[in-house]
Amino acid sequence: MSELIPLYSIKVICIHCENEFSTSRVRPSLKRAIRRDADFCSYYKDENPDYYVVRICPNCGFASTENSADKLADWQKKAFKEQVASRWQSRDFGGKRSWETALETYKLALICSQCINDKSRIIASHLHHIAWMYRYKGDTEQERRFLRYSLDEYIKVFENDGMGGNDARLMFLIGELNRRVGEYNQAVRWFSRLINDQRIMDAAMIRSAREQWALLREQMRGEDTEPDGMPEGANL
Repeated sequence: MSELIPLYSIKVICIHCENEFSTSRVRPSLKRAIRRDADFCSYYKDENPDYYVVRICPNCGFASTENSADKLADWQKKAFKEQVASRWQSRDFGGKRSWETALETYKLALICSQCINDKSRIIASHLHHIAWMYRYKGDTEQERRFLRYSLDEYIKVFENDGMGGNDARLMFLIGELNRRVGEYNQAVRWFSRLINDQRIMDAAMIRSAREQWALLREQMRGEDTEPDGMPEGANL
């Protein structure tokens, strides 16, 4: 029995130039993470699906994901053409990707999202994924740099989107990223909000917030700092 090839191709129509191109994905049956960090960064034994999230048109260079905008206004097309397409040299990202190539795709997706003024949630996700890419390589300085950028964007999402279905996850993520960049009191504040908000019914996220609060408390003891506040019931 032959071994299953982890990658397969799909066809994508570029929303900027309408060119059809191929991009690779990891087969769903092979997307088995061996572990996952609290901020949802996953590690894989074989091919990493995160390397293939971004789809790049070889013709014009427009980079997007499945969650990106599905059409562009005229002003967005103009902005992208001026800032990216006019300098693009045709490249094909459709095959197997190395860490370096995957990082490049996320940075190009970030540039594209910024120049068309995409949603903060999309920009935050790109920044967060770039931080993960550096985490995979053990580059703590660059990881923290991009975690801070993504944290700023996630806060914008929370402030501008209001109470939505994913608020518990978003609040947890903001707390966890604050913990990871050393903003411990802000982390306490966000975990506390999540744990104590009676409207939130997401038991898994509440439990995760309590677990990360316990971890955070140990970190603060190790660094001899005191939190500004404590979530109710956090004395685990």
